[in-house]
Amino acid sequence: MRSNRATVRAGVSMAAALPMIAGALALGIPAAHAADTPARDALAGTKPAWATAKADKGATADSARVNARVYLAGRDRAGLAAYAKAVSDPSSPLYGKYLSAKKAQARFGATKAQVSAVKSWLRSAGLQVTGVTSHYVAVSGDVAAVEKAFGTQMHNFAKGSKTYRAPAKTASVPAGLQGAVLTVTGLDSAPHKSTHDDQLPPPDAVFKNSGPFSSYYGSNIASTLPDAYGQKIPYAIKGYTGKQLRAAYGAGTYTGKHVRVAITDAYASPTIAFDAGKYAVKNGDAAWKTGQLHQVLPKNYTKTEECGAAGWYGEETLDVEAVHAVAPNADVTYVGAASCYDDDLLDSLSKVVDKHLADIVSNSWGDTEANQTPDLAAAYDQVFQLGAVQGIGFYFSSGDNGDEVANTGTKQVDTPANSAWVTAVGGTSLAVGKGDKYQWETGWGTEKATLSADGKSWTNFPGAYTSGAGGGTSKTVPQPYYQKNVVPKALATANNAAGNRVVPDIAAIADPNTGFLVGQTQTFPDGTEQYSEYRIGGTSLAAPVIAAVQALAQEAGGGKALGFANPSIYAKYGKKGVFHDVTDQPTGTDLAVARIDFVNGFDAADGLATSVRSLGKDSSLSAVKGYDDVTGVGSPANGYVQSYGRH
Repeated sequence: MRSNRATVRAGVSMAAALPMIAGALALGIPAAHAADTPARDALAGTKPAWATAKADKGATADSARVNARVYLAGRDRAGLAAYAKAVSDPSSPLYGKYLSAKKAQARFGATKAQVSAVKSWLRSAGLQVTGVTSHYVAVSGDVAAVEKAFGTQMHNFAKGSKTYRAPAKTASVPAGLQGAVLTVTGLDSAPHKSTHDDQLPPPDAVFKNSGPFSSYYGSNIASTLPDAYGQKIPYAIKGYTGKQLRAAYGAGTYTGKHVRVAITDAYASPTIAFDAGKYAVKNGDAAWKTGQLHQVLPKNYTKTEECGAAGWYGEETLDVEAVHAVAPNADVTYVGAASCYDDDLLDSLSKVVDKHLADIVSNSWGDTEANQTPDLAAAYDQVFQLGAVQGIGFYFSSGDNGDEVANTGTKQVDTPANSAWVTAVGGTSLAVGKGDKYQWETGWGTEKATLSADGKSWTNFPGAYTSGAGGGTSKTVPQPYYQKNVVPKALATANNAAGNRVVPDIAAIADPNTGFLVGQTQTFPDGTEQYSEYRIGGTSLAAPVIAAVQALAQEAGGGKALGFANPSIYAKYGKKGVFHDVTDQPTGTDLAVARIDFVNGFDAADGLATSVRSLGKDSSLSAVKGYDDVTGVGSPANGYVQSYGRH
């Protein structure tokens, strides 16, 4: 879950609304002036913020090995950003005029001459070129060669309790490359990795929910337990299924037919086809058709222990089953990364873009903004823009730790959800009533109190904050044009008078107390592997649900790709019946559910734990009338999917 992401994906300290022009504002220094010291172009953001003079522990040994990636800027990076904006903006004459993957590469990708020049420069510094893709040149070599290539000494710096290598000053490249280099990653040795955003235990050991449950919200009232907020409360949902979610978010008769959805995570569940197939049949979803579920996997996996590979199996299972539950006829491609590190996750996203594997991409992973660095921000944004020009939209969960203060001590948003080029998906607590009728949603934020020893009250009610949807104002990403006049000024200017990106954009079910039922093969205490079902939540659930709703919307629009959806989503804001305006007190009072859990997570052998979970209590964030930093513009209402219909 999102709470253990301190060592996660370091990448977006400066992801701007336009791609970072990573030092390739060609400096225009005449050659004659460069006779003694050839001019160089700085690669902004390549010296991490933590590499301070105070933390400097001295020079890194010349013989130490470095593996790096030199990302290519392409032939027209400013043009790429401009075209990505134009094809995504409903008010632009270029709206929807997407390019094929081949044409996008031909128009914006690096030329053979640029690649050749970059390789020659790297080799001349003594580095070995270990790989070349359409996005980057991978190199390996010792510190001495790296220092020669990038014009900076490499030092060791203290970061927390550990020491990592990093450039002592901003890296640079020869101006003679004429802006061919976007950025370089890998010069610092701090971990750049992600965790999945979910509320699930490791699936390698079985997890089960204890009852009693509600089958729909309010169906089973905890009459023998103490009141909360002056009333008896219902037991937590057993786990919503596709039928209930489709009704809540206005699916109508749409099923996502002929629409392709991709999912990226790390690693790959060995039982995904069996689990997804069994779950669909057991829970009333359409059976999977032959060839409807695909996997694109790397040849080798790395860092499996460090990244907790088995923990990602449940993430993939949730994502695949949730997409199919809401959009049962959509074509689903799972693209697994070789590890949870940024380089590998970027490779997965690039595969989707380079081969146009889908129009809609769901991503339930990320890290805190403070762990992101501008070099990776630039690399991510370039992939997102290349996707946008092809009509591919990326959806990222906003995080599971609210404002991140309880988790990191600092109020901040998560990344890559903070990128101005992705749709950030926030989370709600969802009440679906009898007959699959939508009742209400609150922002997802949970406070937990346990039952007193005498069973007559809740101890320290409403208790401590446990988790909630990520959101808030970015410290590094400028406000994108599409948020202007929708996002309240107080939110936009919280960190900067000029205005910054606010997260999320849209929201859906995330609260594990009103969560989704999933089915997965897990290891039981006797060592056997068996299929079982449990309830799950997190913005890891919200992202695939919104991706599936987008598949329904694409079908409603006649199959035309929605592309990068934010400009369209914000353009629909305020239109009647399109969004549920989610607030924390939708019934006029605070809300809560009762939950009983197995102490050991499997059976009653070690006893039961009874608690009350208050809804709509998301750290310092609040779901209020209008746009807010928990649910964005709200969740899809009955008119949302239909609003994309052909006119």
